[in-house]
Amino acid sequence: MKEIRENELREREIREKELLRKLLEEKQYTRLRQHLSEQNEADVAAALEEMEEEEMLRVFRILPKDLAAAVFSYMDVDNEQYIITSLSDRDAAAIVDHLMADDAADLMDEMPANVVKRILAHASPDTRRDINHLLRYPEDSAGSIMTVEYVDLRESLRVSEAIERIRKVGLDSETVNNCYVLDDSRRLIGTVALRALLLHDGGEVIGDFMNENVISIHTLMDQEEAAALFQKYDFTSMPVVDNESRLVGIITVDDIMDIVEEEATEDIEKMNAILPGDKPYMKTGVFEIWRKRIPWLLLLMISATFTGRIITTFEDALSSCVILTAFIPMLMDTGGNAGGQTSATVIRGLSLNDIDFSDLFFVIWKEIRVAILCGATLAACNFAKLMLFDRVGLAVSAVVCLTLVAAVTIAKTVGCVLPMAAKRLGFDPAVMASPFITTIVDALSLIIYFQFAVSFLHLQV
Repeated sequence: MKEIRENELREREIREKELLRKLLEEKQYTRLRQHLSEQNEADVAAALEEMEEEEMLRVFRILPKDLAAAVFSYMDVDNEQYIITSLSDRDAAAIVDHLMADDAADLMDEMPANVVKRILAHASPDTRRDINHLLRYPEDSAGSIMTVEYVDLRESLRVSEAIERIRKVGLDSETVNNCYVLDDSRRLIGTVALRALLLHDGGEVIGDFMNENVISIHTLMDQEEAAALFQKYDFTSMPVVDNESRLVGIITVDDIMDIVEEEATEDIEKMNAILPGDKPYMKTGVFEIWRKRIPWLLLLMISATFTGRIITTFEDALSSCVILTAFIPMLMDTGGNAGGQTSATVIRGLSLNDIDFSDLFFVIWKEIRVAILCGATLAACNFAKLMLFDRVGLAVSAVVCLTLVAAVTIAKTVGCVLPMAAKRLGFDPAVMASPFITTIVDALSLIIYFQFAVSFLHLQV
């Protein structure tokens, strides 16, 4: 059923693309404009991004100004830059004027300085003020992703007056579902939902029934922490305040969804030893991909030389019992996999605030118990294989299986300690993920393996 639905959507997209191209080729601009005006803005943006750049620009010029701004906000950064730099300064400024302030600020932040200067010179004073206000906040802070377009009310207003104000300013606001009640100093003192206004009598005063238990975000709070608050309280929007509790903006859930996706992508890249980037894979050049991957590969290669040094140190022991060499890859891979499982779980727990550094010893104790169970299970299965199929003897089997238990225990301990220590020291715990932990565990596993071999098999080092 799912595949049928996906095929139908793909066929629909193909038909839509063909229709747009046909109308464009036949120069039926009026019909094309009308057809696009009836579509959802996100669908129009997706259709434009499937076109060649020149076609995309021609169709974009046909759109009504308000629809063009809505479609523009759904496009990726590269296409936004292409369109905005291809338009005249006045037309580009008109698009920016129709964007929500946070979207406009994001666009200006990505554009070259000379282009930004030209566009803002033709933009409205309110747009320039809002953009400059947002751009002053640090990157990745709540202030940098908020919008300054919201509905604010005074606590002395009556319900009928509040609804009248919403009618006046609501069209230019990001959302009207939640309104924010301010005092004379613009300090946030309460919130009131549009639903509550509609259900109360027109003569009632807002201050009598507003929600005074306001949960807000500080302008300098990290955007990832802001996303965690949205997840905790299931809000669709939250107010952003400064040091004096004055309302300066709001953050809406659509922005938070973008942040969650961005942060998840960044963590995945870091966990796989890749420097984070902000471009999709298909739009990232070969040289840029190389630049993002090679630093960690070089570091891990250099750190992996310690493994080689350990093997060289025990070369004489290996030469006297060559069969030991056959189990090195299995021991290293198992230890690395065990450490990777733990690190992934702990890193995710840290990002969701399920785990804190104060839980360190609890986590270690839990992972040690899990490691013993996992290690014992793996060792038992491996021992049966070594004795029944490989027939390597009791002593060698014991060495391999004991090393297996020790390697898994060490791997899971390292896998939980390093991410939590990194978070405590102010680093991103995602850096301490599988590749880095595997390198450490490989070295420790080999040292234990050879020490067991020397002790149980009486080998000469």
